[in-house]
Order: sequence, then C-alpha cells, then structure tokens
Amino acid sequence: MTTTTTTVPESAAAAAFAARLPTAGRTGIRPSHSSGDTGDAVIVSSVGEVSAEIAVQLLDTSALVDGSAEAPLTERLHDALESAASALGPCVLGEPVVGDASALFSHPSVQVYDLVDEADRTIGRLAVRVTRAAAAASSRRLHRIAGVEMDLTVEIGRTRMTVRDVLDLEPGRIIELDRSAGAPADVKLNGRLIAHGEVVVVDQDYAVRITRIIENTES
Repeated sequence: MTTTTTTVPESAAAAAFAARLPTAGRTGIRPSHSSGDTGDAVIVSSVGEVSAEIAVQLLDTSALVDGSAEAPLTERLHDALESAASALGPCVLGEPVVGDASALFSHPSVQVYDLVDEADRTIGRLAVRVTRAAAAASSRRLHRIAGVEMDLTVEIGRTRMTVRDVLDLEPGRIIELDRSAGAPADVKLNGRLIAHGEVVVVDQDYAVRITRIIENTES
C-alpha cells in the first residue's frame, strides 16, 4: 500500500485522517490522479497557525465500522477530520457540513488523496487545501503572548433606544432585538466578530457551541 511522503503539511493531515478513520483494517493514502470530483462531500474548515479546508468523499460508507450507521456522516467522520486538522497545528475546527466540494477538489492549490483499504481498494477521496500558514517568526511571537487573557462575548442581538425609552425601563419590560429566534449568536473577541454559535445549557450554565468560524476576509 502506498502512502505519500510529499507535500507537507497536507500529507500529514491526510495520514492523520486515514489513521483515525473507523474502518476494520488499516486505511492508507496515496496521491489521487482523479480530477473533477463532483457530488456531495463532508466539508470542514479549520483556523489556526495553519488554516485549511478539508473535504472527504466516501465511495463506500459500508467500510465504516463504528456501529453508527444511522448517524449523520458528519458525526461519523468528525474525529477523523479533527485529527487531520490537528496535524496542521493548534487550531479551531469549524462545523462539518455536507455539500458540493467540486470547487475545492479542482482548486489549483489543493492536494487530493485516495483513501485505500488493505486490499488496495479506493474507498474514498480526501482533499486538503492550506489557506493560510503563519510565518515561523510570527508563530514564535504569538507564543509569547499566548497566556494573555482577552474578553470573549456572545451577542444574541441588539437594538437602538432613545434616552426616554431607557429611562422608562422597569422589571417585566420586554425589549425586542434585531434577531429572530433560532438565529446564530455572534461570538466576539475584544469586540471583533470571530465566529457564529448557538446558545446551549451545560450543567445549568449557559454556554455557546461554535457553528462557524469567520475568516479574516469576512470580518
């Protein structure tokens, strides 16, 4: 079975994904010569010192032996995707989604790998595209301030009020916000929007589950 040793860090991410994939035997990787992949794939992005987009198309879902055949594919592949992203360095993994990954598979800078089982049978394809890599010097500088605390706030909505309305506030008064029920909350770091999430309850305390990481170009 062939395992690629070129194109680091993409090959490291691909190898980590294959190693964590819940199959009966060992899953390997090799550079794929297939192009123009279309159809649905599980897609996820990660943000960190090395940010990336990852997509996987499983050609044979029966190869998975995790005992969760009824679960969404995004959940069944989550650990493998997280392992692939972690192989690139410390990062925050976005929410995996199912969608058309043809643009990613055909991108000029993407690296595509075949996922092969012990019988050398292709059971899927994995696309890894590094979207941003921090310079080594910048990374060292960031480590110096890694322990600095910053304010993280979650905003579920906002509104504008006149001074008169503020002075008329009293217990029981309802204030309508500019966001519908069920809409994602804004996660802000020192006032800067970095992610969207949904408010959840953990052990009777409010928390936020990150559903989408906002890239620098979006914010």
